[in-house]
Amino acid sequence: MEQTHALGRRKAAVARVYLAAGAGNVTINDRPLEDFFPQDSLRYIVNQPFAVTETEGKFDVKVTVVGGGTKGQAEAIRLGIARALCEVDKEAYRPALKAAGFLTRDAREVERKKPGQPGARRRFQFSKR
Repeated sequence: MEQTHALGRRKAAVARVYLAAGAGNVTINDRPLEDFFPQDSLRYIVNQPFAVTETEGKFDVKVTVVGGGTKGQAEAIRLGIARALCEVDKEAYRPALKAAGFLTRDAREVERKKPGQPGARRRFQFSKR
């Protein structure tokens, strides 16, 4: 099997995921998964597509991720891995990934700050006099 490429996005994070048959090594920005995401919850998010499709340890993953925060990066990687797994074997993996909601791009973005107020929705305190 040759290398499969997919793109995942979440908030301001963009992850380019390269999937190849291997021993289950996950490398993010040339660092192992445990170094890049010290939190167990973020490592769990990254590995969710493999758990749903029961393919833990069957693929090597190389990821380049830029932008956003740690949570957004983890979820962008999850989407990228799910899309790459679909390219590998659509009939086998797509129904399980679709049912788990891993193939849907979460389009929510931060609303911009408006001029003349302190935040996107926040207003300065109203003073009648």
